[in-house]
Amino acid sequence: MSGYAPAEAARRSGFSLDTLRYYEKIGLLADVGRTTGGQRVFTDDDLGWLVLFRCLRDTGMPIAQMCRYAELAREGDHTVDERRELLKQHAVRVEEQMLLLSRQYEHLREKIRFYERLPGPAPEAERPTATRPGPAVSR
Repeated sequence: MSGYAPAEAARRSGFSLDTLRYYEKIGLLADVGRTTGGQRVFTDDDLGWLVLFRCLRDTGMPIAQMCRYAELAREGDHTVDERRELLKQHAVRVEEQMLLLSRQYEHLREKIRFYERLPGPAPEAERPTATRPGPAVSR
């Protein structure tokens, strides 16, 4: 079992130190070890939780549901069905969001193609000399 200082745990997880403290305060991270001097020490297991929390947060799971999932996991194997259902429901929401983003992305790409088809001003080097303002000087 490895131990990681808070800064290293933050670096490895991609969370800020403030977020790590917050997750511990609200009980999302439980039983984080401490040195005799009181500094937090994160284990490989803690980092495993943080990887999961990163996934859940990045996919839009509310903190309350993340806490519920962590609580159920700590209760033991008899909560497997409830945890699976919570993750399945979240996956459905993520899929719906992905479909929406895909449609919106296509709309955005179409708008870009529209603008790319419009005739635009010719680059300055291609303009006839007579239309350039001021004296003709090389630049």
